[in-house]
Amino acid sequence: MAAAALPPLPPQFKSIQHHLRTAQELDKREPVVAYYCRLYAMQTGMKIDSKTPECRKFLSKLMDQLEAMKKQFGDNEAITQEIVGSAHVENYALKMFLYADNEDRAGQFHKNMIKSFYTASLLIDVLTVFGELSEENVQHRKYARWKAAYIHNCLKNGETPQPGPIGMEGESFDVEREEAGSSSVHSGTTQPASSSTYEANNIPSSNYTGIHIPPGAHAPANTPAEVPHNTVTSNTIQPAAQNVPLVDPSLYSAQSAGEVRLTPEDFARAQKYCKYAGSALQYEDVSTAVQNLQKALKLLMTGRE
Repeated sequence: MAAAALPPLPPQFKSIQHHLRTAQELDKREPVVAYYCRLYAMQTGMKIDSKTPECRKFLSKLMDQLEAMKKQFGDNEAITQEIVGSAHVENYALKMFLYADNEDRAGQFHKNMIKSFYTASLLIDVLTVFGELSEENVQHRKYARWKAAYIHNCLKNGETPQPGPIGMEGESFDVEREEAGSSSVHSGTTQPASSSTYEANNIPSSNYTGIHIPPGAHAPANTPAEVPHNTVTSNTIQPAAQNVPLVDPSLYSAQSAGEVRLTPEDFARAQKYCKYAGSALQYEDVSTAVQNLQKALKLLMTGRE
């Protein structure tokens, strides 16, 4: 749990307030993700303004929270090793995205689904602390933010949203109004609602009917924003059937690792795939685990991906 309460959020840091709120919401059930949300906010805040007194004070307190969390969870590999942390955050973001995407495609439109889409986009922001985003994650972030705005505005106007990927149009989503009554970023102090509006007009208009979205067979029975992945919600809920990918036939005829020369980069990539697989198994995501293990095995046996 984070150490001390933060001072009032300086207006310069408006763009990171929802990442900090997400950290608060995940403190108990996903402390690793909460840690990296704060780290993202810290790094972004430093870039925005680290000189004015109120900003320096806020960043100093945020640094104290990060140090306290690092000390508390110092034996957690996801905190001490970036490659593990990256896989953990990415898998949790994808979990939320898949939950919302499944609900959307099933025509189940509700507030938790909207929030899951939006929070998934925030967590993809957080992935930038580990380096440049993959093109797939860039597309998922754009799509999730636009979907949150589109469905919110449809429901607000009494319209029925169209399920699944469709052509994008300009939408805006006022998160503050939707979360009226929720706790503010700094514990114990109430802030007036601001007009922190996500403007989907910032996204280039494009047709998303061809976007690649992974199958969501592993979506939890309830919103990931409320149910931790290791919690059994009901004895009557059966695990969802999963489509396990077939073993790549080329692996059977691949030459042994002793006959190939592996570079340090090859070993690093293989380790990354194994870490991704381990993180996927934390969410009982067999398909993703198998895919990543096969990638690691093929790389080690052939020197190619």
